[in-house]
Amino acid sequence: MGEGWLFLLRWLHFLAGITWIGMLYYFNFVQTPFFAKADPPVRTGIITGGLLATALWWFRWGAMLTLITGWLYLLHRMGQMGPAGFFTSDYGWKIFFGGMLGTLMWFNVWFIIWPNQQVVMASAAEVARGGKAIPDAAARGARAGVTSRTNTMLSIPMLFFMAAASHLSLASGAISQGQGWTALIWLLIVMAVVEINAVVGPATPDRAGAGKKLLATLNGTFWAGFILTAILVIGLKFII
Repeated sequence: MGEGWLFLLRWLHFLAGITWIGMLYYFNFVQTPFFAKADPPVRTGIITGGLLATALWWFRWGAMLTLITGWLYLLHRMGQMGPAGFFTSDYGWKIFFGGMLGTLMWFNVWFIIWPNQQVVMASAAEVARGGKAIPDAAARGARAGVTSRTNTMLSIPMLFFMAAASHLSLASGAISQGQGWTALIWLLIVMAVVEINAVVGPATPDRAGAGKKLLATLNGTFWAGFILTAILVIGLKFII
């Protein structure tokens, strides 16, 4: 029964995660570049015609189901191994790193991207009815955009640690409590730096710092993701 439940959680986690990350990549690889070149009436039609709302529904609920099944799976594995066994293992820390990065991405979806996109959609609908745009809609859209690019960047190390959990060894032996606390602090520092870059200060690249300028292009976002992966892996390898 335990192994069947674990398999079910893993399977549902994969299905939900593919839906979520697939929609994230659609927004960043397809829709955003298209919007940059499309005429305003075309962009307005996509926003008010239901396409964006439908995509955002799958996006945020895919994130929610991914989070729920992921943490249920992780807690089940902790129960099997025992908390001490889990956090003294190479496997435990790698999947925990991946889960924490995924949780930050989920937070960004529900509490930054989705609320800001609601304002953008409401503003576009008001303009389509002949009214005036909501004054801060453009700024809200920019904040949602840079946070979405941040999630795209985070998806690279998140998927690395999920895949590495069972297929790549980073530690040669048991991990001590001191090493575990150091690894946790290291992860939280990196996550805080990434999140501050996304939510603090101007969101438009021309008025922002180097971090946001790097995320202004897909190439920069990819490079940032691979660099972030290297920083986390090297740091974890050095710690454990």
